[in-house]
Amino acid sequence: MTPRRPPTVGRTSDRARRRSVALAMIVIVALVVGACGTSNQTSNPPSSASANPSDGPGASVDLPALYAKIEAEVTEIRGLKAKSPVDPTVLDDAGLKKLINDSFQKDNPPALLEANQRMLELMGLLDGRESLEKLYLELLGSQVAGLYNPDDKHLYVVSKSGGLGPAEKTTFAHEYTHALQDQNFDLSGLRLDEIGEGDRAIARLSLVEGDATLLMSLWQIQHLSQAEIVELLGQSLDPEVTGVLEKMPPVLRESLFFPYTSGLNFTQGLQTAGGWAAVDAAFDNPPASTEQILHPEKYQSHEIPVPVDLPNDLAEQMGKGWTVGLEDTLGEFQLKVWLANAAGGVATSQADATTAAAGWGGDRAMIVRGPNGASAVLVIATAWDTPADAAEFATQARLVVGALHDPGDVIATGGTTVTVVIASRPEFLTKMTGILARGV
Repeated sequence: MTPRRPPTVGRTSDRARRRSVALAMIVIVALVVGACGTSNQTSNPPSSASANPSDGPGASVDLPALYAKIEAEVTEIRGLKAKSPVDPTVLDDAGLKKLINDSFQKDNPPALLEANQRMLELMGLLDGRESLEKLYLELLGSQVAGLYNPDDKHLYVVSKSGGLGPAEKTTFAHEYTHALQDQNFDLSGLRLDEIGEGDRAIARLSLVEGDATLLMSLWQIQHLSQAEIVELLGQSLDPEVTGVLEKMPPVLRESLFFPYTSGLNFTQGLQTAGGWAAVDAAFDNPPASTEQILHPEKYQSHEIPVPVDLPNDLAEQMGKGWTVGLEDTLGEFQLKVWLANAAGGVATSQADATTAAAGWGGDRAMIVRGPNGASAVLVIATAWDTPADAAEFATQARLVVGALHDPGDVIATGGTTVTVVIASRPEFLTKMTGILARGV
């Protein structure tokens, strides 16, 4: 439901989120994450640089020695052994934005980006006057504080001063955890960038980021001074960063933070019950859905998504020139976001949306587009654990569809399946619902 997520993992600034996480100690966390991609920049950090004010007036710091110290501390806490060295690159704001832009263009072909944009518009989550590309780049450019790229095994830290203050140290601890994950578990094997498996990718990214966020919080408690913690808290009031975040459509904002907040809760549960060995084991058996992240007991009981298929000739049945723009699985998390935020969030409450999305069994969404580009129909076929769960979702979905600008319908037969159809024009809605009724 959002642009293709490249396989890079990183951390966004906690100063931007201003929300509590389950663990009390996370109050001091200074950065969480956005996703980026590869970069042509290969410059290495200098051997020394002016330190941030927290390091003392006129002080200088040996960056390689400081990196090595943090690496040893992270390794000791996490219990994973480094198999090869990691050379970090320090970027300024301009370097970060170039890295993000290059990655975004590489991993989001125009046709895919356009299909995502149209899907979000039909769902009432994005205003047609807004550019998904511009919003996404602005969001990541303001929130990302560091990242690790499994493709080139490179780690990036953003620093406005060129030195390493508490925020940069925290970022490095988080990103170095990703490097250890990659060296021990092979992050590319999680297939975080596979098109058409959006819900699974978010779930697996939640394991990756939840692990790194939990480790980061433990590292902060053990290795940051009280003055450094105060400095981090002061950065949380940066109006420039929070301003960008607050103006973003909720679907982008919530998608950005879910892997860190819900991922933290999920990973903390594993670590509390079975130590870091339980977290390690999860990389061999990663979560299959955001439902498992939101309800960890379903991960423990191996409750996997119900396969939901849509006819592969829906576009052909719509007529000449119609094509499939995108097919994906939304999952419990993204369906909840839709129910709670579509059409400005006027149709249903957050609480009702959360309740209605629970009981999710599986889904498949497809957007088909007409020959003129503007014509489009979105079909979301869902399966639920019980008829009562299906009826609950159908009730809330009807409220949402009724509030949308575009015409739509909710098809429920009293069983465990519900299908939502939203179209750019009434005649397209009628034609698609007829096709689905015939079972074509």
